[in-house]
Amino acid sequence: MTRLLRVIALLLLTAQHVAVQGQAPGGGRTVRVNDIELYYEDRGTGEPLVLLHGFGGCGQHWQPFAARLAEHFRLIIPDLRGHGRSTNPAGTFTHRQAAADVFALLGQLGVTRFRAMGISSGGMTLLHMATGQPSQVEAMVLIGATHYFPEQARVIMRKESQRDPTSQDVQDSRECATRGDSQVRALARQFGEFEDSYEDMNFTPPLLGTIKARTLIVHGDRDEFFPVSIPVEMYRAIPGSALWIIPHGDHVPIFETHAREFQEVVLPFLRGGRAPR
Repeated sequence: MTRLLRVIALLLLTAQHVAVQGQAPGGGRTVRVNDIELYYEDRGTGEPLVLLHGFGGCGQHWQPFAARLAEHFRLIIPDLRGHGRSTNPAGTFTHRQAAADVFALLGQLGVTRFRAMGISSGGMTLLHMATGQPSQVEAMVLIGATHYFPEQARVIMRKESQRDPTSQDVQDSRECATRGDSQVRALARQFGEFEDSYEDMNFTPPLLGTIKARTLIVHGDRDEFFPVSIPVEMYRAIPGSALWIIPHGDHVPIFETHAREFQEVVLPFLRGGRAPR
């Protein structure tokens, strides 16, 4: 199984106008956003909290935390373009475009200020949102994210671009890849294309310095994609941010053994409390 799809399997185990198309399977709704049909779930009450999944995943990856979070917030959980039940006819993926999609959805929902958490690509999408419209993002948690793709990540992407997903890969991704092997293959190709992407994720320290959101950066000290030097760089550049390095944590170290601790840290932070330093 590929490194990307191993991460997905681990998670499974544990026009700017939007037109509502109606109820979709799974209890969410499908809406028209820019050039795609975007699926999202809206649950709970209170201040809005946007939850963005990682690349190759879907909103279902937030399920282990959704019930508790919904006791305090209104959760808005989309499937990013081409993921889960959302379409992507253009066949390409950038975090900049994903940010535009989420902003368009929030505009339709009447949400102008929100808190957010993002896993890996979800966190990278949040960086675009927090620098593009800083006044709208009140607080955010970046989990296993990066502000640029280092060479060690590009090596993994290079390997992925040279192989096709196997039938086992497809089976492991079935919960999120609702359109089966064609969707898995498209996402694997798009992941491989990140190898040659230099404009989409290219946040300099001065640009990160424009972020106004209270920011908590969560990172595993054994992340195979992004070394610890990257979250440290973001911590130093984002004003007033907090950094939590999880010992023995790999990419996206918030599930299984770390799930309870993660909730105990991020919930007070999202509600306005101080983050660990």
